[in-house]
Amino acid sequence: MVEFAGWSLPIQYTGVIDEHQAVRTRAGLFDVSHMGEVAVRGAQALDYLQHLTFNDVARLAPGRCHYNGLSTPGGGFVDDLLVYQLAENDYLLVINAANTAKDLAWLARHAADFDVVVEDQSGEWAQLALQGPLAGSILGPEVSENLAELRYYAHRWMEIEDARCIVSRTGYTGEDGFEIYAPWCAGAAIWRRLLAAGGKHGLVPVGLGARDTLRLEAKMALYGNDIDETTTALEADLGWMVKLKKGDFIGRDALVRQKEEGLRRKLVGFEMQGRAIARSGYGTFQGENELGRVTSGSFAPHLNKRIGLAYLPIALSEPGSQFEVEIRGRREAARVVPTPFYKRPQR
Repeated sequence: MVEFAGWSLPIQYTGVIDEHQAVRTRAGLFDVSHMGEVAVRGAQALDYLQHLTFNDVARLAPGRCHYNGLSTPGGGFVDDLLVYQLAENDYLLVINAANTAKDLAWLARHAADFDVVVEDQSGEWAQLALQGPLAGSILGPEVSENLAELRYYAHRWMEIEDARCIVSRTGYTGEDGFEIYAPWCAGAAIWRRLLAAGGKHGLVPVGLGARDTLRLEAKMALYGNDIDETTTALEADLGWMVKLKKGDFIGRDALVRQKEEGLRRKLVGFEMQGRAIARSGYGTFQGENELGRVTSGSFAPHLNKRIGLAYLPIALSEPGSQFEVEIRGRREAARVVPTPFYKRPQR
């Protein structure tokens, strides 16, 4: 157990590799109740969110959600988040636990210009993530709706353990799966019920260690490592999320300018060529030139490779480019590869 953003969280239960492989081949259950939840409601809720974020919130409809980012004036990230549209003029934002206070201050700062109510509901929600190829088989019999009708990045209100919950087909692992937002008082009972129901399917509880290796294999960004206020959405290889045609928003001018001038660096995936493991913060080099730092790095249990992410000059961002990572005083060879490192098979 470790302290994280005021919470006591598990690194592992039975072991990172065992838990990682369980999610890739069967299913794993994560308690991610430390995540923040913020309600945004009001006649100008859509205009407000459009002003604050990269993605086009107008493309959502009740029952849909998407990945997005709160943008800085420079095109960087205040935070990355999920935006759920619950009903007309009614949204739920899911933000990172370590950024909750900062995000709430940012949201409040800009709310004064709009007819909108912003409410921190983090203490009202428990959040569980059931991930893996057997997640649907485990959750299906336990809910009041047909899970087969729930599309990727869709959500519905469902009854679980006599509690009204939001169930969405989303996750942070690269696998099929579901995230469940339950009333705080029902979280523990739903956790126990799902573990009991999933026992015959090989369901295991999963900690932060495997959560990190799973998301890295799927090249899902981690705030504070791969993205932050100094990295733009274009540099972070998240240009697909930036909808410049939606109209003005915070950071749009900077992103337009960066796009016109061309990127100088880009977040890329790489594989180590030997047995050394690159960790976050290790220096990257080409010859005598220091290029930057590894943002994320680990052994990838399912791939049996040593992988990582780093910002490299645009000239070195194409797959096949060679560079070095300094590990304990030695330079180790690395090669840029296509990402995501892992794509789930079509079943």
